[in-house]
Amino acid sequence: MTLEKFEEASEVVKKVILKTNLIYSDYFSAQTGNKVYLKPENMQFTGAYKIRGAYYKISTLTPEERKKGLITASAGNHAQGVAYAAKLYGVPATIVMPTTTPLMKVNRTKGYGAKVVLHGNVYDEACAKALELAEEKGYTFIHPFDDLGVATGQGTIAMEIFKELPTVDYILVPIGGGGLASGVSTLAKLLNPSIKVIGVEPAPASCMKASLEAGEVVTLDSANTIADGTAVKRPGEKIFPYIQKNIDEIISIEDEELIVAFLDMVENHKMVVENSGLLTIAALNHLGFRDKKVVSILSGGNMDIITMSSMLQHGLIARDRIFTVSILLPDKPGELVKVANIIAAEQGNVVKLEHNQFVSINRNAAVELKITIEAFGTDHKNQIIKSLIDRGYNAKFTEPMI
Repeated sequence: MTLEKFEEASEVVKKVILKTNLIYSDYFSAQTGNKVYLKPENMQFTGAYKIRGAYYKISTLTPEERKKGLITASAGNHAQGVAYAAKLYGVPATIVMPTTTPLMKVNRTKGYGAKVVLHGNVYDEACAKALELAEEKGYTFIHPFDDLGVATGQGTIAMEIFKELPTVDYILVPIGGGGLASGVSTLAKLLNPSIKVIGVEPAPASCMKASLEAGEVVTLDSANTIADGTAVKRPGEKIFPYIQKNIDEIISIEDEELIVAFLDMVENHKMVVENSGLLTIAALNHLGFRDKKVVSILSGGNMDIITMSSMLQHGLIARDRIFTVSILLPDKPGELVKVANIIAAEQGNVVKLEHNQFVSINRNAAVELKITIEAFGTDHKNQIIKSLIDRGYNAKFTEPMI
């Protein structure tokens, strides 16, 4: 990966990419004490940065290699990138995807004209199947990350960042197999050796961190994370030396952190970003510095509606804006109204009620009332609970009824 190749790739991908100009984030800047900019690759035509590497790689193939037909393995974003690029070049493409891939990603890949084969529970199993089919059918295999051509195409993101923000201090980049991180970090260091590039990966699938600590590529036993686009058990071997040389630090993010990051992005930037793309947002809370110019790369935005709904609900719960309390009260007329009035006086909004008269044999002594309440946040929630306790109710937290 040379500067000459990156410049070539930047010109090639201009034919297919949309402009994703940096977005300055007042919210995250205030939260972190840094000047935070977002690189919204979730707004690309295929919903992710992957079109860059796929299109550039295919441009470097010979006509004979293209005519054989293309094949790849992907959890969704690279699949769409290859499918769309293959359509533009007029060549057939077969995509092997894990059976756990969200339906939206499967359907959009098919929509670009590719044949989809579902196999395995994680990317690594799908990749093994794709290599098997490539050998059997004679297809040209395009690796989603362990390919220097693909990584060079992904790295064009860094060229755009520097053109808009030449004085950038830090770039945060998601890591799955390492293609995006190797391309971005290599070009960033070529353009400015003093810049810092931080890789961010999901803690349950932190294969790159484990490999860097071991000094060689290693394979994890599992990669069970909601960040499906970065659920990789083994990083790329060809790109690994570039990661070793150019990535300054790795931050691991727990799945729970992605939930509140999703809520923050929807509320403050009105953008849908998939879990893998949210890694760099969650990582902003882990930075040990202030007053720096930081760019968070939002790698993709392909998320199905059911997952969005679940993320929003759990995000509200995590931020104490939805909570459930259990109260024991006498089974007498008017008791429910008393409780409702206390909540209303504190401006709490009742979302759901469950009145269980059979929690005790002695109904006059106690029935259980479970109330799911919408609040403004932790302080407001605590005030509602305090008011209930002050009025003599033994209010206990329970699992939210969502």
